[in-house]
Amino acid sequence: MSGPTDEVAFEYMVLSRHHYLSPAGARPEGSRLDRSAYILLSRIRMQGPMSIGELRDAFGLDASTLDRQTAAMTRAGLVERIPDPEGGMARKFRVTEEGGRRPDEDRAAHAHALDLVMADRPAEDVRTFAAFPRRFNSGVERLDGRPWPRP
Repeated sequence: MSGPTDEVAFEYMVLSRHHYLSPAGARPEGSRLDRSAYILLSRIRMQGPMSIGELRDAFGLDASTLDRQTAAMTRAGLVERIPDPEGGMARKFRVTEEGGRRPDEDRAAHAHALDLVMADRPAEDVRTFAAFPRRFNSGVERLDGRPWPRP
C-alpha cells in the first residue's frame, strides 16, 4: 500500500466482505426489512412524503425500480399513497405507523449487533468511529449531489 487512501480502500473492501460473506438474507436477529425497504423508509421518514420523482432524484434509481419497491412496501402496509400535501399533481408515499415502527426495530437489531462487535471499546471510541463514516458519507454526498437528511 502506498498511502492513507489505499489503507481506506483496503479496509472498506474488508468491511464489505463481512456483508458479502454472510449467508444470503442474513440479518441481525430482530431485523425483518429488506435493505431497499429499510433505506427508502428511513429517507421518507426523514424528509416527509415523497413522490416517485423525488425518490428518483434522491436515490438516482429509475422509476421502474422505485415502482416495484414502493408497490411491495404498499402491499406490506409500510407506506400509503396520498395526495401531495402541498397541492402538487403527483401522489406521494407516506410512511404508515407500521412503516415507522419496523425501521426502528431493525435499527435496534443492527445497533445490538454492533454493540456485540464493539463491546470492548469505550463509548468515546465508538462516537469517534461514528464520526468517520459520517464525514466519509458527507463527502460522497457532496460529490454525488444527493445529500442525505440527518437528524
